[in-house]
Amino acid sequence: MFSIERLRALVAVQTHGSIASAARALHVTPSGMSQQLTKLEREAGQRLLEPQGRSVRLTHAGRVLAGHAARVLEQVNAAQTDLAALDRQILGPLRLGGVGSAVRSLLPGALSDLLARHPRLSPTLRDGEVVSLLPDLLRGDLDLVLAESWSSRPVALPAGVRTADLVDESVYLALPPEHPLGERDSVDLAELGDGDGASGVLWASCPEGTEPYEAILQALRSRGVEPDIRYTLAEIPSQLELVAAGLAVALVPDLGRRTAPAGVRFLPTDPPLSRMIRAVWRSDTETPAVRACVGALLGTNTLFEPSGTSSDGPDRHHAAPTAQPDSIDEPEPRGTQ
Repeated sequence: MFSIERLRALVAVQTHGSIASAARALHVTPSGMSQQLTKLEREAGQRLLEPQGRSVRLTHAGRVLAGHAARVLEQVNAAQTDLAALDRQILGPLRLGGVGSAVRSLLPGALSDLLARHPRLSPTLRDGEVVSLLPDLLRGDLDLVLAESWSSRPVALPAGVRTADLVDESVYLALPPEHPLGERDSVDLAELGDGDGASGVLWASCPEGTEPYEAILQALRSRGVEPDIRYTLAEIPSQLELVAAGLAVALVPDLGRRTAPAGVRFLPTDPPLSRMIRAVWRSDTETPAVRACVGALLGTNTLFEPSGTSSDGPDRHHAAPTAQPDSIDEPEPRGTQ
């Protein structure tokens, strides 16, 4: 019996032309992709890949199996869609994941409204980082993810997903009380040096490999600064405690400012930075429950009906109009839900 995920890996290699590109498209590591393909070759009893220069190509047996695999995957997707359509009631499990600040600020109210209208729905929720949440979404372990995308490092989304933009927010430099830059109207990122001199700083950020960490690197390196990220903490409130204690500075999105201790200063950056929060889900598993959840996040009373098509590649997004809070102190209204 062939594994669906291994068949998906083979089709991805045929589509993208290399193991590395296929791994990026499915948000897995190249070594993990190679292991899946090796196991598939054992299951098939045939050599499916052969070297081609520095890459690989499908053998004749690989092309034969890939053709069948594409049809199998199409039928699996059709079966999931048909099963979801059997009962149009919004009920059953809804598995959600999201980055911490979005979970804390957006989901409690939306879930409360959603469950008031659909009490037979059974949502579960966990927080995490985009780097781990997207692979879980693609594997089918999550139904919907709240992902972040920073202007200094836009997140690459895979083909086969839909998105809805929820919040487009500014990102600020968080400074300790009495910091010499704290009286400015804004701060040029080029002034944030490597720890030498009055303006040199140490940084707090999310762990290495996460979107916020990589966004800080890209934003500062674009201004000729190599940041000294001394503190890596998963939660923005913990980072802000270090800022308040005078140990570090941080880049904090608008939603994260709500957890700031007294005295922390927030200044706009030059060039300006921003972060988008998007709802992301697989187009082939777009159930009524998922559409109802997106509608609740957008503050509507009806099922969200996405326009356009699913993402055609890692850098294309199709989204609903962005819902933007007017200020940090006034949460976005949710209509009459």
